[in-house]
Order: sequence, then C-alpha cells, then structure tokens
Amino acid sequence: MIARDIDRIDHSVLYTTDMDATAAAYEALGFTLSPLSLHMGSDRPGGERRPMGAGNRCAVFGRTYLELLGLYGDGSVDPWNIRPLIAQYEGLHGYSFGCTDIETAEKRLRAVGLSSSGVLPLQRDVDTPDGVARARFQAVHLDRALTPEGLIHAAYHLTPELIHQPRYLEHANGATGLYSVLLVVDEADLESTVARYALILDTEPVTEGPVHVLPLPLGRVEVVAVSAFRAMMPGEPVPALPYMAGQAVSVRDVRAARDLVEGNGFTTRDMPGGFFVGAAQARGAALAFLEM
Repeated sequence: MIARDIDRIDHSVLYTTDMDATAAAYEALGFTLSPLSLHMGSDRPGGERRPMGAGNRCAVFGRTYLELLGLYGDGSVDPWNIRPLIAQYEGLHGYSFGCTDIETAEKRLRAVGLSSSGVLPLQRDVDTPDGVARARFQAVHLDRALTPEGLIHAAYHLTPELIHQPRYLEHANGATGLYSVLLVVDEADLESTVARYALILDTEPVTEGPVHVLPLPLGRVEVVAVSAFRAMMPGEPVPALPYMAGQAVSVRDVRAARDLVEGNGFTTRDMPGGFFVGAAQARGAALAFLEM
C-alpha cells in the first residue's frame, strides 16, 4: 500500500443563500442532516479565531460527508471570500480532501507551488447528546488563484467523533458515503486541470471514456471537458467554467433510494449504476445515487 497524506474526499461543500430551502430539499432527498453549526476560524496560522460569516448542516456517513454551507451576518465578515462565488451561481463551490498527516500535506503542497496558507485552525460548536462541544480541525488551503473552480482545501479532523455522531449516520435513502465529485472544464483547460489535481492528490489519473478520474483510497475526483459533459448529462446547466457540476453518493439499494426520491416529488434520470437528480432540483449541483 502507498502511504498517502491525502486519502479521501472528506466532504463536498454546496453553497446556499437559503439554508432552510436547501436543507428541506436534502431532507426530502432522504438525508439526515445535522443541526446548524456556525464556523469560527483564523485566516493565518496562530491567528485569532473569529466568526467566519458562515454556518453549515451536514449529511454525515462515518468518514465522508456532504456539507450545506449558508451565509450568515451582514456580509462584512467573509474571510474565505465566499460571496463572490455564490454571486456566480449557488451550488458546489468547494471540496475538502481528508488528511492522514496535515503537516506533510502542507509541506508537499507548498513545495509544488499550490499552497501558501500554512496550517490553519478551524472550529465550530456542535450539539451532542451531552450538550454543546467544540469540533476542531486543521486545514491547508489551496491558493485561490490556482483553483478557479472554488475553495479547495485539505483538512485534518482533531475531533471526528463530534462530526460523525452515530445518531446522524442513518439516512432514509440508504446513503453510505460520498463517492465522487464531478468537475467540468473548458476543453483547452482539461489537460492542465487533470495535471493539477494529480499534484494536489498525489495520485495518477486514469481515463474512463471521456472522464478523467483521480482515484483516492476513498472517493474520486472526475474531470470532464464541457462538450463531453453535455453529451453525458444533456440539459444540465453550465453556468460558468470551470464548474463543479455534481456529486455522487453510494447507497445500499438504488431501487429503494429511487422510490423514495421520486415519491418525494423529484424527477430522476438514468445513469450507469444508478440515477441522478438534476441541478435545478438538487439546489445547484446534480446529485447521483449509485449502488455499491
């Protein structure tokens, strides 16, 4: 086995200005969501922690999760520069890659010119059966000028048990994990984007038809040119390029998941291995359900 400092897609980040509507949609899609949790953090190593102008609700699976990130406050606090991203479109604007060794990841990413953030602290208060506790993380941010698709970072959980609480792990749709994320790019940028993610993740890309796959021990990043995406998922929007167009979750029983999703009023479409709900109904990013 190859030792990796990044070993998984820890979570995806779907940005919204209407947390209530977005959370209601994901609950109707069959996900159990954690309560709202507001972020505190610093924009530099050792810096003072302060409100980040954002809060989340999550669908957690044990080692991976989907994050619904909402904006809070008057907009004067936005250290992650989230608001310009949402102004483009609401939907997926971020990935977090899980680390086994945050210090090694930081040194490797800095050495190849992808990050200069250092290791940053992040925390947020979460409800537990025993009261409020403080979840703590460490993160390394990729330089935003090099990630036009959104906010990309590697993260290490100091208190994973506070995020992946057993009471939130069961989902009505049978979801068991975040399987993949899909990035759509201009044809001219395809080769360089694949090469960049190979450096970020320290993995070798493989091709599956028109899709370039960056595999991890848990999860995978898929990159596709916009012309191929339009053939793969006709009718799906492309509001900007590059575009985080979708994500896929693994489920125990794809037929049961589809019955639930359709029964709650969503339109589904076939895809190899399962089905998907389009971005218009899934709050800005296509959501696939795959049995595995």
